[in-house]
Amino acid sequence: MIFHKKRWHAISGQPLTEMDKQVMYWENKGKLVPTRELIKTPEQIEGIRKSGIVNTGVLDEVASQIHEGMNTLEIDKIVYDYTVAHGAIPAPLNYEGYPKSVCTSINEVVCHGIPKEEDVLKEGDIVNVDVSTILDGYYSDASRMFIIGKTTPEKEQLVRVTKECLEIGAEAAKPYSFVGDIGHAIEKYAEKYNYGVVKDLCGHGVGLEFHEDPEVLHYGHKGTGMLLVPGMVFTIEPMINMGTWKVFIDADDKYGWEVISADEQPSAQWEHTFVMTEHGLEILTE
Repeated sequence: MIFHKKRWHAISGQPLTEMDKQVMYWENKGKLVPTRELIKTPEQIEGIRKSGIVNTGVLDEVASQIHEGMNTLEIDKIVYDYTVAHGAIPAPLNYEGYPKSVCTSINEVVCHGIPKEEDVLKEGDIVNVDVSTILDGYYSDASRMFIIGKTTPEKEQLVRVTKECLEIGAEAAKPYSFVGDIGHAIEKYAEKYNYGVVKDLCGHGVGLEFHEDPEVLHYGHKGTGMLLVPGMVFTIEPMINMGTWKVFIDADDKYGWEVISADEQPSAQWEHTFVMTEHGLEILTE
């Protein structure tokens, strides 16, 4: 038998805050609630915010240089050079064996595409550039889609709808709502276009580490998952496939990172890092 373990405690000698009351109410209802360690202090949020400024700057720099005919190894160099020039560290580099500073995922590659000299961007490609930054020990994480030249109306729609999924998921995240509210909103919107929402990967807490609780699923039901409390920092990063939601790991990837849509139809992803405030989500990097 598994017993529900209390995850929240009042601070000794201090009166209960509105946050305490809300969290303890939902905990008593049997809901999953965060530990106090997941609630970032104002100082920590400021550190993550500064990391996010560099992270956004990296993506802006990529946006200014990405073009047809360049290879993804050149994107990796842009990311590395900009990051270290601003006193930061590319978080993916050597993370659990990942060999590069950025993920570059083209067309049917869902995520974790490894930059390579032989991966040359062509007219009509869609590519996700996923950047994560460590500055003074604080982590930030975001990705953007780029369309190379002119692509098909189908790919344009996929890129646009995926960004709308991120925005709709963020709108669903309110103080003292649940992670499942985010996933429900995203899945419901994507299904209007008969797109598949990838279920094998998710958003995550971030800030003091690369990946923290909670797991932010991009599908699901309202009122499920962890309670969202002011001070929590996490990503929303829907991966939306033109066809099936199912994926596989590329057998030719010796590192075991690259994820591809099972039917090898195009995939898109957008990601922001957010902090939950008393009034809703604030973007820390985009």
